[in-house]
Amino acid sequence: MRVLYIVPYVPNLISVRPYNLIRSLSERGHDVTVRTLWTNPQDKADIEKLRAVCHDVKASHMPRLRSFANMLRALPSRVPLQTVYSWQPNLVTDLNGNTHEQYDVVHVEHLRGAQYGLHLKKQIKLPIIWDSVDCITHLFRQTVAGSKDWRGRWRSRLDLKRTSRYEGWLLTQFDHVLVTSEVDRQALLGLASQTVADNHVSVLANGVDLDYFTPGHEQQRDPATLVVSGKMSYHANVSMVLHLFHNIMPHIWAKRPDVKLLVVGKDPTREIQALAAHTDVTVTGTVAHLPPYLRRATVAVAPLVYGAGIQNKLLEAMACGTPVVTTPQSVAHLQLEPGRDLLVGHHPEAFAAQVLSLLNSPQQRRQIGKNGRYYIETFHYWPNIAARLESIYSTLTHQYRNSAMRPAM
Repeated sequence: MRVLYIVPYVPNLISVRPYNLIRSLSERGHDVTVRTLWTNPQDKADIEKLRAVCHDVKASHMPRLRSFANMLRALPSRVPLQTVYSWQPNLVTDLNGNTHEQYDVVHVEHLRGAQYGLHLKKQIKLPIIWDSVDCITHLFRQTVAGSKDWRGRWRSRLDLKRTSRYEGWLLTQFDHVLVTSEVDRQALLGLASQTVADNHVSVLANGVDLDYFTPGHEQQRDPATLVVSGKMSYHANVSMVLHLFHNIMPHIWAKRPDVKLLVVGKDPTREIQALAAHTDVTVTGTVAHLPPYLRRATVAVAPLVYGAGIQNKLLEAMACGTPVVTTPQSVAHLQLEPGRDLLVGHHPEAFAAQVLSLLNSPQQRRQIGKNGRYYIETFHYWPNIAARLESIYSTLTHQYRNSAMRPAM
């Protein structure tokens, strides 16, 4: 098939969902043309890497000033700020009514990309899939209730009501909708302003590049190092790391003062950078490759306070054979079994106890790490996920063509 894939941020090894879906679809023989936006030199470098894994890439410049201007114009309206943040008309100006001769299906990602899908809906006669990824309303509600970042709480509260109304309306505007988890699927369906067919929204989970995130040798692991990873400017990750440091690590250090903490991820906020003042905490900032840090760690920790969708940080650590300790809300989206594939702690003392259990038992670490890798191989292998997406494309295009051929009554 010929796929037009529109994503409002450059697919790369951080924006793993679009990157790996695009790459896997291309490897399955489909012609994938990507339309995306770039903001900085790193984006441009990532675009060149993307060109190597798909049919074609067309990118438009999106200055941050334009994003802020878009939001200011939308502020007095009922339109969510997220939906206009990435609006750049240049991205779609050369698409017209003949586009249906060049492509078979259009895939538009995220709430920030939804405007492009709505625009194309008026211009072309093609099935359009909206990949919501997460239910943003569900995320905003959790942020307002639980974020330790006052800026994140304020932004989420500002946009919550309009986002809730808009996401419910968007469900009826596209030919099909995708989300990463059943929790997000149910949250989106709960927002619908009218009846939506149960099969209109499909769960398409995130995966892991199993050739990149691979287990290392047990001898490579530090004897007592915890790792927490993710984009460290994202408010849910900021809340997670601050909760880990202030509420969990004191219980761990009381029993094991030799434990080190690695905070790995790009763009750490000032609050997270300040944690490096502690002699046993290292804040890396951006790293060239994440797997070496996961293979080095004794245990990966993810005490999520709130969040939406599937947590890639868990999947990536498990793919590296690193035993994981997390909180219940992190595993609600997954098909794994706590106690077998990873460990779960409900509150700071219980979380610390699970971490200490792993630190003190090499045999348990090995078994949990092995089980975690097997789970990822079974449920989160990108080629299998791309095959499911291909099936959704095929069904949709077949239905669309049959509908177009049906004579008007």
